[in-house]
Amino acid sequence: MWRIDLRAPQYPGGLSMQIWINNLKGDVPIINGLNHYIGMKNINQKDFPEFIFLPVTMLSFMGLGIVVLLLNRKALYYAWMFVFMFIGFFSFYDFYKWEYNYGHNLDPHAPIQVPGMSYQPPILGYKKLLNFEVLSQPDIAGWFYILAGVTLLTMSIYEWRKSNEQAAG
Repeated sequence: MWRIDLRAPQYPGGLSMQIWINNLKGDVPIINGLNHYIGMKNINQKDFPEFIFLPVTMLSFMGLGIVVLLLNRKALYYAWMFVFMFIGFFSFYDFYKWEYNYGHNLDPHAPIQVPGMSYQPPILGYKKLLNFEVLSQPDIAGWFYILAGVTLLTMSIYEWRKSNEQAAG
């Protein structure tokens, strides 16, 4: 769904963490080792209840989509689209809170301390953190989720305009 890439002189090939719907992959052990020096908690899959409820949420949403398709009602479609958007925005907000917590709640006894410095990666985009360049962006599934949202919104606007034109005409 998402990825965070890190690049620094001591890691010319870079490091990356891929956030799946139910898992963390990539260079997480190396990133945890580096994060220790600045006082960040270990990034551990067990600390994220999202990895349990997000797959269930997505499967339920897909099942609901089939029900909406079979019932063929515009109001249900619009409600289904709203649920899709809500899941996306809530997930983004939850991700922001996760990053904020990890980047700001630092161990006061960390070996490296820079007064006033927080290490929150960007929710989206680029940020320089000490000697690391960090890029946070959707991964393949995230781009498909965004494309699906844009498609649903475009179809909804089209249908809404078409309905208004028919009612006026």
